Amino acid sequence: MPGTLYVVATPLGHLEDLTLRAIRVLGQVSLVACEDTRRTATLLRSQGIATATTSYFEHNERHKGAKILEALRAGRDVALVSDAGTPGISDPGYRLVRDARAEGIAVVPVPGPSAATAALSVSGLPTDRFLFVGFLPAKAGARREALAALAAERPTLVIFESPVRVVECLADMLAAWGDREAFLCREATKAHEEYVRAPLSSLRQQLAARVSVKGEIVLVVAGAPESPPSTEDPVALYERLAAEGRTRREAVKEAARRLGRPAREVYSLVQQSGK
Repeated sequence: MPGTLYVVATPLGHLEDLTLRAIRVLGQVSLVACEDTRRTATLLRSQGIATATTSYFEHNERHKGAKILEALRAGRDVALVSDAGTPGISDPGYRLVRDARAEGIAVVPVPGPSAATAALSVSGLPTDRFLFVGFLPAKAGARREALAALAAERPTLVIFESPVRVVECLADMLAAWGDREAFLCREATKAHEEYVRAPLSSLRQQLAARVSVKGEIVLVVAGAPESPPSTEDPVALYERLAAEGRTRREAVKEAARRLGRPAREVYSLVQQSGK
């Protein structure tokens, strides 16, 4: 009989987030397939586990996938893990799962931490429907095209981003989607974890003011508004809102919200008009 492939979720950072079942499975299988053997070895040592490991990542998955399937065919149980969180989410793990299932090999989840759902759960944004986007394209042009294609999506959006691109990404989101409510989850469960709820414009400003941004980042962004943005002239809309008794700041923010445009853009138009 072939072995079983266990898809095991591991901690995002805090080692206490490793489940009791995960500890048992990792100790009982014959082999642990992981992105980085050094990182997984540290996790295993913390639990006194001496199971052999092998690397399985984006650039060796074809060669190593064949070796892992060979072990499963021979009746050996294998655990698939990623560096952090749930395997198969924005990593090549799904290919190994697909190939194992195609051969009739049992694939069993050992659920646990996931960066996407961890960020979503503390964002305060709607969770009844959400769209997991994963990583956006690294190149600016392709990223902007991807954001434009997502502009009309109503569910809450969950996005992974590199710390070196996050400021540019937030600026592109602001241009494509307007100043939506958003949530930054950085280094979840780790020593320097950070959680910030703010409009896209504010998040961009806060991160741009730092010397550098480090760590694993998840962005949770409100979906498209239920009604399409107003096509009213920004200055005329501002004047109407101000006439209703709103302060200048309140009128600009409300006009930006209704128009689906950045508040700074509306404010600039109002200034240019001399209002």
